[in-house]
Amino acid sequence: MKLAVVGESRPGERRVAIVPEVAAKLVKTGIEVAVESGAGAEARFTDGDFSGAGATVAPTASAALEGASINARVQPPTLDEVAALPGGVSLISFLQPLASLDVVAALAERGATVYSLDLLPRISRAQSMDALSSQATVSGYRAGLSAAEHLAKFFPMFMTAAGTVPPAKVLVMGAGVAGLQAIATARRLGAVVRAYDVRAAAEEEVKSLGAKFVNLGLDTQDGSGGYAKEQSAEQLVRQQELLAAEVANSDVVITTAQIPGRKAPVLVTEAMVGGMSEGSVIVDMAADSGGNCELSVAGQEVRVHGVTVVGMANPPASMPTHASFLYARNIANFLGLLVKDGALAPDFDDEIVAGTCVVRAGTVVHSPTAEALAAEVGA
Repeated sequence: MKLAVVGESRPGERRVAIVPEVAAKLVKTGIEVAVESGAGAEARFTDGDFSGAGATVAPTASAALEGASINARVQPPTLDEVAALPGGVSLISFLQPLASLDVVAALAERGATVYSLDLLPRISRAQSMDALSSQATVSGYRAGLSAAEHLAKFFPMFMTAAGTVPPAKVLVMGAGVAGLQAIATARRLGAVVRAYDVRAAAEEEVKSLGAKFVNLGLDTQDGSGGYAKEQSAEQLVRQQELLAAEVANSDVVITTAQIPGRKAPVLVTEAMVGGMSEGSVIVDMAADSGGNCELSVAGQEVRVHGVTVVGMANPPASMPTHASFLYARNIANFLGLLVKDGALAPDFDDEIVAGTCVVRAGTVVHSPTAEALAAEVGA
């Protein structure tokens, strides 16, 4: 069985789906690994690293894909890239199918079988394949560093001959994997950290990292799979009102709240930004999905009311070496469910395989995606 890895085409994407260390392990199991020349360059993996691991380095993407049973990617392919895929190939990526309906339709026409890792069931057995969590760890770390970089103050307290410098006050909104890593990073840098989350389980996790949990007295909003459920408009407005004082009392606000398949909720309004002190910083990790801050622009830094708003775009790509390493391990563990004795043999009775499968041999089997495609055709 041949696994093909090609360079990512999304602007700014520096990760690669398979790294040499993981390629070596796959080769030992009997899988042929073909990597497009230069695919790992942005993540600091050379062609020599891949060939040394036993992978075949192909001169072009088409050469790597020729005869491949599986194509592993980070981002969804473009329509042109779909057209270049072998008929009937299996594809693994962060497809986000509801945001890529044209790509899903094109993949179905190619007779492909498609697995989207953002649909991975949140169960214990799937933890080693949980690419969303592994990449969120990178994102949270980068957010903490970005906040420290943009703030014109020290994060830690300093006691000097010239006087004492107080520590920065950091508020983290959302205490999932990314939020907890942002908390840990800000704490390591010496800041005084507070955190807020609508989920009941978050308080204990926040306190375990030495941060203070902000309790607004609102009803908890625990959803399925460890995610927060979407709040009502009334609840969101009340939340914003109560958070305004917390935001105003912060040097840095890091926002992480996202709902799978939905636009990110607005937690920080322009009025709340206006209440912050001159020189304060907001780092919005949800900028790619609309933003938790009303003023965020994905991939840009804007300054409003004296506050710098950093709209982080694809934060894992800013640390491509370790982000790729973690992602490649997730892919390898997922392949363990698809490959038996060196041959492609997915068990569609397996909850993880079935849960991540969007298209099976040309048929769209993910119900929300099928319904969205049907509605698009009907329109």
